[in-house]
Amino acid sequence: MKLVELLDLPVFNGTALIAGKQGVEREVNTVNMMDAPDIIHFLKKDELLITTAFHFKDDFNSLLELIKEMEKQGCSGLGIKTKRFLQEVPGAVISLANELNFPLLELPVQTSLGDIVHKSLSYILDIRTNELHQAMQTHQQFTNHVISGQGIHKLLDSLSSLIDLPVVLLNHHLQPVSKHGHHSSLFESLETLSASGQSFYLPETTMSAFSLRNETRETISLFPIYTHQQSSYLGVFGFIPLSNRSMILTIEQATNVLAFELMKENALKQNTRRIQNEFFTNFMNGAFSTTEEIISRGKEFGLENEQKYVCAVGQLNDETKTVSFMQYQSEQELIYNTIESELQRFHEKIHFFTMDQSYVLLMQPNGGWKEVEQPFLSLLKAIQTKISTYFQEDLSFGISHYAEQLIYVPLSYKEATDALYYGNMSGKKQFIKSYQPKEVPEILRMVPYDQLKKFYTDTFQAFANESKKDHQVLLHTLSVFLETHCQLSETAKRLYVHRNTVIYRLEKCEEIIGRSLKEPDETLRLRLAFRIKALLQGNSDPAQT
Repeated sequence: MKLVELLDLPVFNGTALIAGKQGVEREVNTVNMMDAPDIIHFLKKDELLITTAFHFKDDFNSLLELIKEMEKQGCSGLGIKTKRFLQEVPGAVISLANELNFPLLELPVQTSLGDIVHKSLSYILDIRTNELHQAMQTHQQFTNHVISGQGIHKLLDSLSSLIDLPVVLLNHHLQPVSKHGHHSSLFESLETLSASGQSFYLPETTMSAFSLRNETRETISLFPIYTHQQSSYLGVFGFIPLSNRSMILTIEQATNVLAFELMKENALKQNTRRIQNEFFTNFMNGAFSTTEEIISRGKEFGLENEQKYVCAVGQLNDETKTVSFMQYQSEQELIYNTIESELQRFHEKIHFFTMDQSYVLLMQPNGGWKEVEQPFLSLLKAIQTKISTYFQEDLSFGISHYAEQLIYVPLSYKEATDALYYGNMSGKKQFIKSYQPKEVPEILRMVPYDQLKKFYTDTFQAFANESKKDHQVLLHTLSVFLETHCQLSETAKRLYVHRNTVIYRLEKCEEIIGRSLKEPDETLRLRLAFRIKALLQGNSDPAQT
């Protein structure tokens, strides 16, 4: 309670506040009576000392030092019973107390110091008992909300009514679980603070709180809710002073009940996630034998067959971190929660799964891809930024083509993982890569260099017996012939030679390789060899040597 409230007790009748009037709002947790010379070593914070000043009647300097030390320790004030050993409080003492805003009381001679201590402590204890009783009732009320299945939102509404201030539940990134529109600017300030990458660890006190005021002078007080994970926060719209013990106890009871409810909800959520991920893993691995089974099981998780899907697969970089298994599991859960929180803001429905240490986003676009492409890419970039800021991890995504129906989602998943693979092969980090159908040169680049070179050498080694000039002419003619889809007239036109010349050269090529150019397998082999030659030489023109 405050000192000014304590002075209203009848036992303080006749007491005069002779200095430090601006300090009457100080908290008083206990009242002590001592006259020992080393009295300062036994005092505590928020303690009011009353004394006859017997040891200071001839040593005013010691009294000055006592007041200085009491101010340093955060004591509530000093009451001196005058007209006994000290006829009046010296002016220097009053001046010092005023300078420090330290309350200095002049107690009446007729009042017993023992009565002051006894009645003051009795009054303080009565208040603490009432506060404890109220806290127990509040805790029981909040517990009943949870036991009856009314949930967290009902509990928050009840707390808001008790303290007459709006409240909101925030996650560990200061993102609201439910928003109140008239405080939107304050939420923007919270999100800005959260996006700065700061960690929010509050001081270890009886009531840990963090207050934020934005440019419009709105204030929110944050109270940590300790669970097995990183803390969530209970936000109260308004400044809650430490001296308001009744409100603080009420809020503390709410945070205690909320902690258990959040842990219960998390356990249920974890079980739901496990079931969803098992279904998705079995679906991708072809564990369902019929289309009907896929459609039936998909409906259990809100997946309709006659619906388009776009699959995005995300993975963290593969750099190993020296953390324990429990730390790894905890971080993965927090990353999952962060991604899930961002997905809830997106205007299209997105199903979220995990598989093989990948984060799988299955979006159901209502319109065409062009309408949702940029918003979806912006969402993925926002997720990357959050993961990088909060966890110092690089998250990359591969995106598939449309799956026209649910039964084709495994193909989309493979496309997304392929896009992710080729993005990683390029050496990039924190990228977003869409799946592209593979061109022949891309496929050839996947074959080891030595094997490509051997295939090329084996195909064209028969031409090595010809002179260098004939070698070049024959291969160039053969290349153009194949590129023109084996059209003699078009080949002659491009080479600026007579049609018969082309026929002669091609017959010469058939003689050298010992096979007909009309055989599809042979023309395919020669086409691939020319493509490989361009790769080996870094030349875009396969006919040029």
